[in-house]
Amino acid sequence: MLVIKWLTELLGGKFCRLGTLQRAHSRPLAQCVRCHIETEHKCRKVRIMLLILLQLLVFASCAPPRCDPKFRGQCKPIIEEKPKCTDLMLSYCDDMPYAQTMFPNILGHKTREDAEAGAEYLLISVAESLLGGDCNPEIRMLGCSVLAPRCEKEKVLKPCRSTCEAVRRRCSRTFDKIQMAWPYFLDCDRFFVSDQEGCYDPLEGLRGQEEEEAADGLDILLTADSPDTLQFTYHSNTDLISVLKKTEEQCSGIARTYSIGRSMEGRELLVIEFSNNPGEHELLEPEVKYIGNMHGNEVLGRQLLIYLAQHLCSEYLLGNERIQTLINTTRIHILPSMNPDGYELAVSGVSDNNYDFEQEDQRYDSWNIGRNNAQNIDLNRNFPDLTSIVYRRRRQKGYRTDHILIPDYYWFGKVAPETYAVMKWVRSIPFVLSANFHGGDLVVSYPYDLSKHPLGHEMFCPTPDDKVFKFIAATYANAHETMSNENARCGSSRTQSQKGIVNAAQWSSLAGGMQDFNYLHTNCFEVTVNVGCDRFPPEEELAFAWHENQESLLSFMETAHRGIKGIVKDEKGNAIKGARISVRGIQHDITTAENGDYWRLLTPGIHIVSASGQGYTRATKRIQVPSRMKTAGRVDFVLPKAPVNFDPQEEDFSSYDKFDPYNQYQHYTQMADLSQNQEERAEKPWWWNYFALPGVPSPTWLLKQY
Repeated sequence: MLVIKWLTELLGGKFCRLGTLQRAHSRPLAQCVRCHIETEHKCRKVRIMLLILLQLLVFASCAPPRCDPKFRGQCKPIIEEKPKCTDLMLSYCDDMPYAQTMFPNILGHKTREDAEAGAEYLLISVAESLLGGDCNPEIRMLGCSVLAPRCEKEKVLKPCRSTCEAVRRRCSRTFDKIQMAWPYFLDCDRFFVSDQEGCYDPLEGLRGQEEEEAADGLDILLTADSPDTLQFTYHSNTDLISVLKKTEEQCSGIARTYSIGRSMEGRELLVIEFSNNPGEHELLEPEVKYIGNMHGNEVLGRQLLIYLAQHLCSEYLLGNERIQTLINTTRIHILPSMNPDGYELAVSGVSDNNYDFEQEDQRYDSWNIGRNNAQNIDLNRNFPDLTSIVYRRRRQKGYRTDHILIPDYYWFGKVAPETYAVMKWVRSIPFVLSANFHGGDLVVSYPYDLSKHPLGHEMFCPTPDDKVFKFIAATYANAHETMSNENARCGSSRTQSQKGIVNAAQWSSLAGGMQDFNYLHTNCFEVTVNVGCDRFPPEEELAFAWHENQESLLSFMETAHRGIKGIVKDEKGNAIKGARISVRGIQHDITTAENGDYWRLLTPGIHIVSASGQGYTRATKRIQVPSRMKTAGRVDFVLPKAPVNFDPQEEDFSSYDKFDPYNQYQHYTQMADLSQNQEERAEKPWWWNYFALPGVPSPTWLLKQY
């Protein structure tokens, strides 16, 4: 009120009266009048300014108090509290060199829950597996310094721009390799400040650790990537791809990854290849493949193949002569997971079913979770049943057991995209030797898969190459630490197997198996390796399982060099593609590859071998394969031209190259259901599906081309 009274008097002109001015100046009246006019002009401006101030004061004194809507019937003023420091409770940021943060954070997330729900936090939580272990934990800690910034004395401190720029220089190449843009929230100019602005180093906790690692550099060099340093934990589908990509990067001179297709749910079927000339078939160099996780819940083989890829890379770099010889003379292809969709379901089934493994009845109810693919198809019953065709023809004179055509009716059935991908794969590369890995037993089974018995009863059903199959199966079993031991038997093969091997039809007859398809449709000899009694063993058993199987995995691949190899040419020196290599007494031929080269697995002994082709005269040679042979013998053939005689079988064989003749792929795989996502999936990197979640805006800032 005193302020108002004072202002009123001032506005009334108390301090601007003429008499007051005259006494103050003690000058003549004319001068005082001029002074009065000037003063009055100034006072008018003062009155206007003070009037505005008075109105503001009156408005403030009369305005109703702000009320909290939670208190009805009464008015309680809202007191707006300033943000305060709070405990850092983001789990992936718990090793930051400070203990308190503040929300809203630098990105504007108002609460911890908001930060955890964002794609930014998801990215730093999977950074290690996504980047294959590179730039970790630097990227994670850099992201945490923005998502959960340092807070001291109720004030947020921003991380240093210099630290961000150093990490970006070192890690941007790693992001480029997976086709991911540098994350926007790690923009060094936008979210980080200079040293002069009072920043802090979010990586300060790593300095001492780096010094210790530098001091132990020699030890790290000697043990890096050795089998002892493998991560004996289960790898998710994201982890699997990251490991293969990282292995490709570490051994770029001998390793290459490539995709053979996608699963029903769009996951990559990624293969890693090892060769001294990756990406190309080399003349007379045998091709070998390993396939794991055909049944999604049989996971040990999948893990073993991941470890094998890492082992081949690290040992080659460390100068292991055996590994270097194997890779330099063999082209090795490893598909760790043929059924990634089933694996995803199996993992969720294990985590959702915390049953007691001692209770057999409960375990039986969930033993097959994830066994089949996303269409509920058992992939090892989904290949063309060529074995039945062989049995129907076995009474015909001169019937064949090789390169049998896929029957037309098969293409109008329900064929899984995973099956289709593998069939195209094995037809496109001249594989010599193969193994696919299963679980639930400890035995190597060999063809045939299907019993001759009309009711499907188990009976011994050997192939014409029974001696060869027993030899390669025994190679794996004998090199295994316990498989050939009678006391180690488990599962349903206990009564049928002998020293760790068994004829598949005699053990458990099935139609549409993958190993029969390999043998009857291509040149490839495949066996099925059951690597353990438990389909999904505990993680603590993984290291022991690797130790048991390591030697077997290497020895088996080396058997690709048993037998003979050579080139078939005409008299002018031109390679003959598709020429037949026959062995007397074995009613199963193999054919030459694109460049006329071939490989024929044989057991030790004397063999009569011949080469023939449409329009050429047959050539025959007598050869001897010595025991303990480690390198295939070279047997070449030169075929003279001959009159072309009509041969119905040869004419039938010419249609072998027609794969999927009715172009039924889109129909039988039900890809129409995925057509909306197919175009987008083809344009997006492999990791995109892990961030593009339903109901959440897609983080397009991760895409380089966006």
